[in-house]
Amino acid sequence: MSPISKRFPRACLAAALLLALPLSSCVPAQRRPTWAIYPLQRSQPHDGLAVVSQPDGYGVHLWLATDTSQKGMCRPRWLADPARLFNGNGTAPFSSGLASRAEFFAVVARKDVQRALRLELEALCRSRAPRAEWRWSEPPRNPAQVKQPSFPLVEEPDLLPAPSAIRQQEEAMLQGAPPETSP
Repeated sequence: MSPISKRFPRACLAAALLLALPLSSCVPAQRRPTWAIYPLQRSQPHDGLAVVSQPDGYGVHLWLATDTSQKGMCRPRWLADPARLFNGNGTAPFSSGLASRAEFFAVVARKDVQRALRLELEALCRSRAPRAEWRWSEPPRNPAQVKQPSFPLVEEPDLLPAPSAIRQQEEAMLQGAPPETSP
């Protein structure tokens, strides 16, 4: 057998495999995520980012928040419980319910998502605290890195008066007494 005839079956086999590989890996477009990334406003510009991470336009709606607790500094406040994105590839995307934290970690690990997050969060900081210095901090990549934000308690005296005091004021007003003024 000549050297050419020995190589011919191998070459045919290699060519057949090279042709079969792309054809077998074809997945219809509706079954692949588009990884579209775009701003999706919640209540003000730059406070949300949509990431289409699943087929059929599903994904996550990342809610963006800023931390200005340190005077003169603005940085991201990471909310690791994103909303579920629906119709992400359509004309009217919306979010409802919660997506998993595992999806959040997978999405924020992507460099293209991090670039978009950085741009949107910097713009959000500029609008909320224009004189503050912008400082980027990496998003959490696992549950151990998630920090729960602390907010003031709603029972603090400067936020809510005691229910018993409100009841006494109501009863006094019903009996014709003038309303009390707060100090």
